[in-house]
Amino acid sequence: MKTSLIEWHRAHQARLVEFAGWEMPIQYTTIVEEHHAVRRQAGLFDISHMGRLYIRGADAESFLNWVVTIDISRLSPGRIRYALATNEQGGIRDDVLVYRLENEFLVVVNASNREKIVEFWKAQSKNFSDVQIDDETLKTSMIAVQGPKAVDIIRQDFPQAEELKYYHSVQESGQGGDFLISRTGYTGEDGFEFIGSPDEINAIWSYLYEQNQPTLQACGLGCRDTLRLEAGMPLYGHELSETIDPLSAGLKFAVSLKKESFLGKEQIAAISEAGFEKQRVGLELEGKRIAREGATVESPDGQAIGEVTSGTFSPTLEKSIAMAYVPAQSAAVGTKLLINIRGKTHPAIVTSLPFYQRSTVTG
Repeated sequence: MKTSLIEWHRAHQARLVEFAGWEMPIQYTTIVEEHHAVRRQAGLFDISHMGRLYIRGADAESFLNWVVTIDISRLSPGRIRYALATNEQGGIRDDVLVYRLENEFLVVVNASNREKIVEFWKAQSKNFSDVQIDDETLKTSMIAVQGPKAVDIIRQDFPQAEELKYYHSVQESGQGGDFLISRTGYTGEDGFEFIGSPDEINAIWSYLYEQNQPTLQACGLGCRDTLRLEAGMPLYGHELSETIDPLSAGLKFAVSLKKESFLGKEQIAAISEAGFEKQRVGLELEGKRIAREGATVESPDGQAIGEVTSGTFSPTLEKSIAMAYVPAQSAAVGTKLLINIRGKTHPAIVTSLPFYQRSTVTG
């Protein structure tokens, strides 16, 4: 599949790769240069590969309350919440953003999970009288502006966006139809995401890029991964899976055990009561060697106790960082561990997440 911006990417010499069935730009210049652009000024991302599911009907709220972990009834129009879509065992099918709009809900899902979520949710919806699930991913496009200069850039042409609070959205009208602006992102920076018709989003992309050089730089998926890792944000297929529960993943804030029921609630409640065996942690390594996914985490005496799920050399912090799952008794900040990289162990220390955190978010 190709996004509506594919010809723009090609014209600007993007390196394109296959990702979750989509042809996507991984970088235009270098990953490090684009990473610094987002941390220091602003980056422009095509994220049209993300799934966009609209949930409609009289039972839409009740249905979503059943399939995700947050209490949907507490969302007012314009509000957005991070949530987990769970399975019957309390494992994570996907991590999602739930938007409450005026008369419907929008759920943004990961590209790699879109088809399985649609299939499973449609089966679950048969237990509700009036629920409609419309996958509008291929009918719409989605882009993001992220970085400390994002507000200055967006306010010039979308003044209403400056008033948006974090994790809120507003519907706007453009020449190519209605579009949605949300103050959200996946980089650890302030920023905005736009969803709308391909014509409208293409026009917004081109205008923003042309009017804001050199402050705004086009960025690919490569730096998106290093940015989210610095920000301690989990990635599905790495830190999250159907065999990992939300509590072990450190996502208790996105689980409402007080609501009456949801898929896997009993299992997650039991883990909450008994305590979890493994926990997601941040690790800092000595030196510049990178602990790649799958590297073994060892105790100081050389016993294998866990596995790295993501790792990189942080361009911002100039340190080798990683996330991993380790036993709860080895998860305290300051715990000294070892990481086996190609047969050689390297000292590491458990550190708090996120590794990087911006100072403030306006609004």
